[in-house]
Amino acid sequence: MGFENNKGIFIFIQQVDNKITNVSFELIGKGKELAADLGTEVTAVLLGYKVKSLADELAAYGADKVILVDDPALEIYTTEAYTHGMYSVIERYNPEIVLYGATAIGRDLAPRVSARVHTGLTADCTKLEVDPETKYLRMTRPAFGGNIMATILCPNFRPQMATVRPGVMQKLKKIEGAKANIQEFNPGFEKNHKYVEVLEVIKKPSSKIDIQEANILVSGGRGVGSKENFKLLEELADTIGGTISSSRASVDAGWQDKEVQVGQTGKTVRPHVYFAIGISGAIQHLAGMEESDVIIAINKDPYAPIFDVADYGVVGDLNQIVPILTEKIKAEMISKDNW
Repeated sequence: MGFENNKGIFIFIQQVDNKITNVSFELIGKGKELAADLGTEVTAVLLGYKVKSLADELAAYGADKVILVDDPALEIYTTEAYTHGMYSVIERYNPEIVLYGATAIGRDLAPRVSARVHTGLTADCTKLEVDPETKYLRMTRPAFGGNIMATILCPNFRPQMATVRPGVMQKLKKIEGAKANIQEFNPGFEKNHKYVEVLEVIKKPSSKIDIQEANILVSGGRGVGSKENFKLLEELADTIGGTISSSRASVDAGWQDKEVQVGQTGKTVRPHVYFAIGISGAIQHLAGMEESDVIIAINKDPYAPIFDVADYGVVGDLNQIVPILTEKIKAEMISKDNW
């Protein structure tokens, strides 16, 4: 089938309250890499109301063009309005590839758009690459609980579409002073029976730092033993200015919330320092944290796979080691303050 008219890589830009989410910048960065292989450009698709001021920031992170769809109907995310907006952009500009973040919004929007334009969608991708021979997009995602990795192609329909997990790709270095090449487009938004009226938005207050934004993570696994024992990790985290995260085993046991889970079925993180405490190092967990700058592992099993990726490892009982480590760090901090 001929797809000569389908050109360019389009990135859906997720913004909430006029603030762009990090995954959008990450996808622009990955899009630039794919565009180099295909000899094309990266276009950011920005939907919202009074969001034109965000366009330069997208250019600063690598977007060659910005398609701006600005309308009062897009002030708050609703499924039908955004689906109509994205569908109309795709019908008008015929991109070859469209990427979305695998967020709550992206997971709601992408399948509806793909169905409307009659193309495939690969969800929750952790790897994207261009096949050197066919030039098809190779979309790789975990399958069967993360036990295998499936690579999926979409040879017969365009655009090729995927959602990508936040934290997996890396954003480019920001170019200060960049100015966006903006193309304004509005397909018109007329309410119909598919539209939902949002009466009120109630935001859940949270004092927790998103683990994908944290510089230091103190992560606990099955070896921690209980919810009560996580207090040892919390004290260490408080001492070093870190944030608590966990493996899937700790979440399944009810010791921690899903929002702090690291791994293929949780979040992908890249902190400066990652403490893996009582975590064996199953491949599903490693996929979510192995690109941390420094990994420190504490485990009583000297043959635990986590030591294969750790920069520093301590073999022993975490119930003895973690309190000692915390006290040593506190003493060192006091010493420096007094110096």
